[in-house]
Amino acid sequence: MPDSSPIAENWRASTCPHDCPSVCALEIERLSETRIGKVRGAEANDYTAGVICAKVARYAERQHHPDRLSVPLRRIGPKGCGRDGFAPISWDEALDETAEALKRAAAAFGPESVWPYFYAGTMGLVQRDGIERLRHAMGYSRQYSTICITLADAGWLAGAGAKRGTDAREMARADLIVIWGANPVSTQVNVMTHVARARKTRGARLFVVDPYRTGTAQQADLHLMPRPGTDAALALGIMHVLFAEGFADRDYMARYTAGAGELEAHVADKTPEWAEGVSGVPAAAIREFARAYGATKRAFLRLGYGFARHRNGASSMHAAASLPAITGAWRHEGGGALYAQSSIYGLDKTMIEGLDRRDARVRALDQSRIGPILTGDKRDLGDGPPVKALFVQNTNPMNVAPELGKVRDGFRREDLFVCVHEQFLTDTARMADIVLPATTFLEHDDIYQAGGHTYLQVAKKVVEPYAQCRSNHWVLRELARRLGARHPGFEMSEWELIDWTLKASGYPSADAVHAARWYDKAPDFARAHFLEGFGHPDGKWHFKADWTKIGPAWSAMPALPTQMDAYDKPTQEKPFRLVAAPSRSYLNSSFTETPGSQAREGRPTAMMHPAALARIGAIDGARVRLGNEKGSLVVHAKAFDGVLPETVIVESIWPNDAFEEGIGINLLVSADPGFPAGGAVFHDTAIWIRPA
Repeated sequence: MPDSSPIAENWRASTCPHDCPSVCALEIERLSETRIGKVRGAEANDYTAGVICAKVARYAERQHHPDRLSVPLRRIGPKGCGRDGFAPISWDEALDETAEALKRAAAAFGPESVWPYFYAGTMGLVQRDGIERLRHAMGYSRQYSTICITLADAGWLAGAGAKRGTDAREMARADLIVIWGANPVSTQVNVMTHVARARKTRGARLFVVDPYRTGTAQQADLHLMPRPGTDAALALGIMHVLFAEGFADRDYMARYTAGAGELEAHVADKTPEWAEGVSGVPAAAIREFARAYGATKRAFLRLGYGFARHRNGASSMHAAASLPAITGAWRHEGGGALYAQSSIYGLDKTMIEGLDRRDARVRALDQSRIGPILTGDKRDLGDGPPVKALFVQNTNPMNVAPELGKVRDGFRREDLFVCVHEQFLTDTARMADIVLPATTFLEHDDIYQAGGHTYLQVAKKVVEPYAQCRSNHWVLRELARRLGARHPGFEMSEWELIDWTLKASGYPSADAVHAARWYDKAPDFARAHFLEGFGHPDGKWHFKADWTKIGPAWSAMPALPTQMDAYDKPTQEKPFRLVAAPSRSYLNSSFTETPGSQAREGRPTAMMHPAALARIGAIDGARVRLGNEKGSLVVHAKAFDGVLPETVIVESIWPNDAFEEGIGINLLVSADPGFPAGGAVFHDTAIWIRPA
């Protein structure tokens, strides 16, 4: 582990837990045992490179917000009430009542009637994933986590066979950077640091593929703007040019790929004109992109999660990710592709997650389908019991889950017990019977791995917990004691869990990694560029995917990259396509409470092409109603020419009460799983729009 430069006495090293690709190395100004000041990126970390997003730079707003939960609460009002509908109780009362409710549900309906529900409000492995240890020790329903990466994972793994890729720092040594399905100006600001270096030192060009003119697209030398769900068609048009005009590296394909001949024949008629007809991207722009990409050896393809949030997203990811395997860009420094680096860390999570107690016979419920599950859909519940008790950490399904109308109906059930462990009184916490106040990342210890870079980080708490806030790990230990859950992980402190995990995984001790501030797990060049072979047994990139190894709905998948029709196409009744994209100042439902973020975002807005506004007889700033068979809601329209006329953008995620009728944009989003292994489809929604 290389030494890193020390920081000043009143500053503390930490790690941002809010974004899985970035996982920024931070430095926190510690004003006292309980207060922080400024937050900055660690300059000594050559990925973070001193740059962090504005919302985390303002973290003191969130850390010391007057509305943070400070004591345990019992609901005394109706479900969905505000603070006046809750009464303070002691920690012992809150935990005793929660444990008794879980016991009652398990005794009456079986352990599978209890569903510990969580996600990535923190990316720290101890605090986020420890809930799995309680689940497995008690035999509660398992969770199939599908909100974010399932579709993208499926498409990448179908081609590469391993979840790793070119080191992100090589972007600075690229001559062409393609950002496809991501908006790093808003969501991964560090990427733009390395793009800027490449532009300054090498004159590199930036190409962006996104269905609207994002902040990232505004900085691009070329922006391709496909219709939502048509990324594969665009990729096929690019492939056609690469093969037809001599940009394919046939020596590379012969050595490192399987199915190249079939792919070339498959795209022979997928001309840019054909691709334009499907995607809406002009044929001339497709040729310009393909020729520049094919002619550039140091071409870095940075693939994001955005285009994989469609029913056909896995196939689209497979298609786009195949481009460097055609041109042989993998051979070159600054070339190849990066989706995520998750497989490089090799952490043994047995103790954190209680994997030695995991029983595959216990049913797994799809996280994205919490609405149908709580409303009794037999497609999800099968022959098992209804969910009678929820214990929620690190997520806000009443705001972020699909089919929000069903989610709301499910949480309103009087026979459903809900305990929520949270930092603020979120939409989900308002539906709870018991609310527990949670620490922020600055108030507990944890270990972090990143998707977008190669640094493993360990962080100690910077300040003491606010008021009566307690960490996830502390709460899980206390519940385990009351429930009779047995596992060695419940007997360990947070730091002991981190240390056990590191040592079991072949790393130095927790103290050693913390002293060094981070541990770089970057593979060498040959491994990062798959020059020693891809992750499949044959060592090849698979143009022809074996979807049977990826997911149960494999029969719907095309073997070769194809524009699947399995997405919510516009119709005469629903002529518009909605993309509920991330906003710059919110991160899912986090930061929606901070004044700086609220001032930046203003109000829920539908960004619409002027021609679309004229089509429905509305003007800029007008109230418009968006709807489909799942419901409707009112937002204000904003004229925006950086989008196709049939595409509508609502940057999210706003709290429900920010909308006139008290329910948010995910009311319109389907909970249908994507192909072949499930996954949420947040950008795959056909809607109608009318003046309100």
